Amino acid sequence: MSSGWTAKRFWTSTTTEPTTDGWQVKLDDRVLKTPGKLALTLPSETLATAIAAEWAGIDGVINPLALPFTRLANTALEKVAPLRAEVIDEIAAYGASDLLCYRASEPVELIARQAALWDPLLIWLARQFHAPLIVTTGVVPVEQPAASLFRLRSELSGISAFGLTALYEMTAISGSLVIALAARGGHDAEALWQAARLDEDWQVQIWGVDDEAATAAQRKKADFMSALQFLQML
Repeated sequence: MSSGWTAKRFWTSTTTEPTTDGWQVKLDDRVLKTPGKLALTLPSETLATAIAAEWAGIDGVINPLALPFTRLANTALEKVAPLRAEVIDEIAAYGASDLLCYRASEPVELIARQAALWDPLLIWLARQFHAPLIVTTGVVPVEQPAASLFRLRSELSGISAFGLTALYEMTAISGSLVIALAARGGHDAEALWQAARLDEDWQVQIWGVDDEAATAAQRKKADFMSALQFLQML
């Protein structure tokens, strides 16, 4: 017999209210808090409303997987804000080994597909941030221009803890800082996800669908899209 304890809904109403620092969500008369007992103070009414909707939609047992915006907000306040410089370093490091810079040597169809989906994003990055990156073939590391990496890190340094949280999520899931920045820049989300999944989708085309891998891919896509929505609501 399981002795595990599961939290269940205990509140009737879910509301939002402004504070001197932003917005909060209330479950009846209780202010929603992070797992570490910090008040969940949010930067925008839009995000507060979305998080309130997550909690209002709970019926019975509280399932953390059904609270993606809450999870990201908790992370922003408890993990990213106190370790801001370290988080920026981690995100910026992806620029030095970005997925989009490492290309296949064969077959020609895959080479062409990578160029079609990835080259426009690298061109955009170079124009938008004056940060060109070098493309190489294979997996041997290539040293990226120091000036480009500096400019990308400088861009990250001006983003809030909440924004960094979303960017970290999208960067880690896609393996590409370029894709995450393009998402922040308003590029089409579905097209960016196709760019992130290009190599995996190529393998599926060759070897067929693996159900477990497909389920994992769906979960990653959902997390990527949630992080992008979170970013757009800030």
